[in-house]
Amino acid sequence: MAKIKVVVVDDSALVRSLLTEIINRQPDMTCVGAAADPLVAREMIRETNPDVITLDVEMPRMDGLEFLSRLMRLRPMPVVMVSTLTEQGAETTLRALEMGAVDFVAKPRIGVSSGLQELAGDIVDKIRVAASAHVKRLPAAAPASPGAASAGGHAEPPRAALPRVSTEKIICIGASTGGTEAIREVLMPMPADAPAIVITQHMPPGFTTSFANRLNTLCRIRVQEARHGERILPGHAYIAPGGHHLRIDRSGSNYVAVVEDTEPVNRHRPSVEVLFKSAARVLGPNALGIMLTGMGADGAQAMREMKDAGSYNYVQDEASCVVFGMPRMAIQCGAAHEILPLTQIAQAVLNRLASAPAGVRHRI
Repeated sequence: MAKIKVVVVDDSALVRSLLTEIINRQPDMTCVGAAADPLVAREMIRETNPDVITLDVEMPRMDGLEFLSRLMRLRPMPVVMVSTLTEQGAETTLRALEMGAVDFVAKPRIGVSSGLQELAGDIVDKIRVAASAHVKRLPAAAPASPGAASAGGHAEPPRAALPRVSTEKIICIGASTGGTEAIREVLMPMPADAPAIVITQHMPPGFTTSFANRLNTLCRIRVQEARHGERILPGHAYIAPGGHHLRIDRSGSNYVAVVEDTEPVNRHRPSVEVLFKSAARVLGPNALGIMLTGMGADGAQAMREMKDAGSYNYVQDEASCVVFGMPRMAIQCGAAHEILPLTQIAQAVLNRLASAPAGVRHRI
């Protein structure tokens, strides 16, 4: 098989050298060029036609976001961002994912050489995933309209009407590569009085706070990082903190969030498996499961357990996924009731909630 061709774009000579070495150590990939800034990278891309680009954010002559924006409009291709693990770096990374970057690597601010070597396995895994990802052309910027959202330039989502439903119902979402934008697509149409939503998105520490805050500015429901022991309430979405598992438990007649830093599951922490297994055990027929884009099989078997326990499950279809890994495995496990394009999932959930009987109330 042909090797994955990678172009590295970073203003640090050390980082360029390290990434080139890490890539060239792999039998299935090769670094075909390393550029110090986007203008050099532009010519290198024309000459080498790479399969994947790794892209720094802060660079001379043109910053990474501006270059990414132009690239995804004119010549869309898989991009893995290389971002510094800071609050500002997290905000910038989320904007990059919104523009079409497939994934990101959080490089350390100190000990760059040893830090990148420790991340080598993660870096090459993400390059492999990116090489097979479905990337879409970024549309040209449209003039602002009265219905545009104030944050991120997103159009105001249609306001879905939802009759009052039992507060026992909880929506459980799992996602990985491509999931930040997929989760936004599902959450934005939700009305302010929607049932509680719990979410596991594969994401490292330092990024989920910015992710939750960004969604909170765009959605009518309140979006926040989950906190250990807090009650899970309607009208709220709770995101597993990076580096911690999130599961659901009961305290008396209430559902509560359990946040813990136990061992990784399926190589992930947070793991969708942990969340979905708890949903099967604790929620049963009061759960609705949603599996979104992502690489691997994390959560697929647990989603089948949710179905067996009475949950109704939605799985994103292949055409709308950035990576059709976790959804494919959920389908193969027989976990899906409905397989839908991303843009139809939120409304399908709301339609079911509007027509379903009240949730089963546990007897204490």
